Amino acid sequence: MDSPVPPNPIEPRPRRRDRHGRGMRGPVAPPQVPLSASRSDSFRDLVRDSVERLERRWPQLAEIDFLVIDVPDVEGDSVPLGRSVPEGKDRPAHIVVYRRPVEIRTKNREERAMLVHEVVVEQVAELLGLAPESVDPRYGQD
Repeated sequence: MDSPVPPNPIEPRPRRRDRHGRGMRGPVAPPQVPLSASRSDSFRDLVRDSVERLERRWPQLAEIDFLVIDVPDVEGDSVPLGRSVPEGKDRPAHIVVYRRPVEIRTKNREERAMLVHEVVVEQVAELLGLAPESVDPRYGQD
């Protein structure tokens, strides 16, 4: 005897309202408003702005990779804010800025932008073998 074939499952209709009868919630802010940017996105923007500022004076920085990593691998008592790694035979030179240590040391976006720029300048200077003041004449004056 053949068993009966079960009916096709009914596909749920898309919800147009929530359980209280109001419409579905949308985003809190549109994408072009800074509210929608995460802290890590904002931090990357600060690093990018600092690099663009320096590239006008040092065009060779276009060949260096700039990375943002949340936390460093701590070895010893001090926590670094950044690190520069010279060019290798199969990898380009790169500079790393550590997000959380920089954020912890600053109170607001303005201080964070200044500290990020100082870290980028120091790491570029180390990579190029120059003094930070020669990389950015305004270094240490902000």
